[in-house]
Amino acid sequence: MGYNLTIDQGNSSAKIAIHNGSHIVKTERIEHLDFDAIDHLASSYRLNAAIYSSVSVDGSDVVAALNRLNIPTLVLDSNTPLPIAVDYRTPATLGRDRIAVAVGAYAEHPDCNLLVVDAGTAITYDVVTANRHYIGGNIAPGISMRLAALHAHTNRLPLVDAVGDTPLWGYDTATAIRSGALQGVAGEIAYYRNLLGNDTIVMLTGGDASIISSHLNFPVEVDAFLVNKGLNSILRYNESK
Repeated sequence: MGYNLTIDQGNSSAKIAIHNGSHIVKTERIEHLDFDAIDHLASSYRLNAAIYSSVSVDGSDVVAALNRLNIPTLVLDSNTPLPIAVDYRTPATLGRDRIAVAVGAYAEHPDCNLLVVDAGTAITYDVVTANRHYIGGNIAPGISMRLAALHAHTNRLPLVDAVGDTPLWGYDTATAIRSGALQGVAGEIAYYRNLLGNDTIVMLTGGDASIISSHLNFPVEVDAFLVNKGLNSILRYNESK
């Protein structure tokens, strides 16, 4: 039995997953993904293939390490065949993570209308239709960015942590700032869902997904490894061609 390796390379670390078919059997976050780390994965699992996606570095050293271990590797870019159609006018500028998260959502809920929210440093809102079209999305500041901007661009507002009491209406400066940031994001998600229709499935991923989901009053799905699931779906789609 062979496994697929998916690598979601971020700015500070790589989120990796080992897949048996469509099922994730292992996940790990690795700060320094070098040959030794990849060799350890390869010695622990019989890897059939790998797919690499990065929003930061070019990853040539990682791809070289995989090739050195004779693991066929697909590098995700704007020319990679996908199981969904991309209607974005400038696909070369579309973030690889946004492509993967859209495919991951589609893999979880085929033939459904989807709003996918990736809540990290920036928040991306991406839409996949029931007829398998990625129609685009929006980008907005993430929670930490909003909190930091209020502190940096004013003279007296403090820097507030995202974790803490978040009432509907702030009762002091700290709760007013925190509630403004968190409930502002929740309001954005509710607004987009309302535009798309209540039959739209909302999926959240990214570091702030869990904290945001607690401020929403409608069903959402939180999946920390949605990007990896999308990468695996893309890899399997290309293996079947």
